Amino acid sequence: MVTKVTEGVSVSVETFYQPAQSNPVKSEYLFAYRVTIENLSTMPVQLLRRHWYIIDSNGTNREVEGEGVIGQQPIIEPGEKYEYVSAANLNSDVGKMYGTYQMENLYNKKIIVVNIPEFQLVAPFKMN
Repeated sequence: MVTKVTEGVSVSVETFYQPAQSNPVKSEYLFAYRVTIENLSTMPVQLLRRHWYIIDSNGTNREVEGEGVIGQQPIIEPGEKYEYVSAANLNSDVGKMYGTYQMENLYNKKIIVVNIPEFQLVAPFKMN
């Protein structure tokens, strides 16, 4: 698991290779990831947008932007956590992801950019 804190918001990511949904013969690899966002600040924040960079070891780079995460724009109160699981498909057995969340401090309406730490996506058989 990797963690990064930006302006009082902690983002942790844990990854899971999905062999049942992968097909190495066709260069199709699916990785799930669990993101935990913890509000360590004294102000409530709302996650408005996401911006991901997804990079395969074969040189394929993708960007994904959009509103919220998994169809939600959660409000995270001070001391609370929000967790979700999503997935990314790669064309190689090794890759990485990183990005940012755009959040709003609900007290002063300030927009903050929260960093998502870079994390590795590695099929377990590559570690042998």
